[in-house]
Amino acid sequence: MVEDENDLFAIRIIARNLKGVLRDISTIVARYDANIVMTHQEVFDSGPLKDLAELYIEYHDCTDQEAMIGELEKIPSVQAVHPFEPFSHIYGTRVIIIGGGAQVAQVALGAVNEADRHNIRGERISVDTIPLVGEKTVAQAVDAVARLPRAAILVMAGSLMGGEISKAVDRVKEAGIPVIALKMAGSVPDHADMVVTDPIQAGVFAVMHVSSKAVFDITRVRGREF
Repeated sequence: MVEDENDLFAIRIIARNLKGVLRDISTIVARYDANIVMTHQEVFDSGPLKDLAELYIEYHDCTDQEAMIGELEKIPSVQAVHPFEPFSHIYGTRVIIIGGGAQVAQVALGAVNEADRHNIRGERISVDTIPLVGEKTVAQAVDAVARLPRAAILVMAGSLMGGEISKAVDRVKEAGIPVIALKMAGSVPDHADMVVTDPIQAGVFAVMHVSSKAVFDITRVRGREF
């Protein structure tokens, strides 16, 4: 984790999809003591960048950013290097909502309304949702939350969840991400940090927890039902 988000930088590198390109890039980045905290790599299979690759890097502690970018641009396989604001400065902390369509929509309503109240004052809180059906599908999505960048809290929004989904909820909590569950049938509420009956209020609670300005802390009400 970066102690001061203002010291975080990001660059997007477009390069030819060749062996050794990642090695060449990482060698230069290391030369300037840049500590990489997040990467995303993708090969484009269509559009104007077809057959090219993108490498997005967020880093801090770079000794000379302009010189590093200049050296990266000199790599023969590199097409372009562009500095950007890091995702944490733009989309900020993420609230993740997983479950059934109707319940997800209601939780998102509360979360978006509350996030708007905080973001208008300078915070950055984003809301991500995915309505899914099926125990295996939902469990896979829950497990993936621990791998999502900037995910800070998970809301389980459904009417019946248990089995493998409950085990996935435990794994997300072990990764340090708190979980709010709607009051529902199944074992998921027994595994969540907090259970909320009203889906709109669940979304509000989730945003209040991740906000740097709100006083609500889910750890102080863990195990309770509202």
